[in-house]
Amino acid sequence: MSENQTKSATKTGFVYDDIYLEHKTTPGHPERPERLVEIIERLKAEGMYSQLVELKPTRAGLNWIETVHSPDYIERAKRSCDKGAGYLDSLDVPISDRSYEAAVMAAGGMLAAVDAVTEKKAANAFCAVRPPGHHALENRAMGFCIFNNIAIGARYIQKKYGLSNVLIVDWDVHHGNGTQATFYDDPTVLYFSVHQYPFYPGTGSRAERGEGKGLDYTINVPLPAGSGDSVYLDAFEKELKPAALHFSPDFVLISAGFDAHENDLLGQMAVTAEGFAKLTEIVKAIALKCCQGRLVSTLEGGYHLGGLAASVESHIRVLMKDPASREPK
Repeated sequence: MSENQTKSATKTGFVYDDIYLEHKTTPGHPERPERLVEIIERLKAEGMYSQLVELKPTRAGLNWIETVHSPDYIERAKRSCDKGAGYLDSLDVPISDRSYEAAVMAAGGMLAAVDAVTEKKAANAFCAVRPPGHHALENRAMGFCIFNNIAIGARYIQKKYGLSNVLIVDWDVHHGNGTQATFYDDPTVLYFSVHQYPFYPGTGSRAERGEGKGLDYTINVPLPAGSGDSVYLDAFEKELKPAALHFSPDFVLISAGFDAHENDLLGQMAVTAEGFAKLTEIVKAIALKCCQGRLVSTLEGGYHLGGLAASVESHIRVLMKDPASREPK
């Protein structure tokens, strides 16, 4: 390994491509291209962007998307964008002519990040992608989501690299119903979600624990509106940590929605940017203990531009820290 490769292996990877800005939503829609612009500008202003390993996504192969979504649905998504349908399946998934391409590249961004971390080209990675994914079901778009990026990533980890146990931590303010449904009867994926409840999409009660061989491999921690840092940290320390360490994942994925931020436009939670940093520390520590730090985080929600950018900055700062020195690498 060259000196440059060795340096990259200790740095945080960052997935981004301008195609993600080409997913145009309706005027005034909260899930808008400016979200990514704000994140990039913030990281550059803070001098962090140049310290990240740039990871360029490519289109996810249909064979990988089909590990989660039906061929009919994938074709319907493509056809709807091509013909200018305006929305896909639901009015809450507005689309434009390049939305399918952006969605395929969003899934591809996750795969590029998994490759980089598994092949030790980056220590961990964050995917600044659009559209988000955790509400997308096998055969239906919903909640701003087209393809379930994190679920596709989990199947990719298992099938390409033979890493069997995948932990998915979802701290988006909304429950990731699509991710839960994908792995509901699967004991190889531990899905942990902390979210506002009752709230969209209506799923995520404590009673939803998985089924069949997957029983107890779904852990939902529904929280009342107004919950802040201390409530979230308590859930991570008391519920996520023991379950995750017992599960002993081979890879850790984060559905990093930042719409539980205190200023968010859609959520009614009170998490701060510092709170997201502390949540990241807990999840990163699990990855370091169980799977050599293999961790990929992908953007889900977060709709107050300033709150989103500050939260992503805090999240990435923790990912960048050298676990030995606790200082940025």
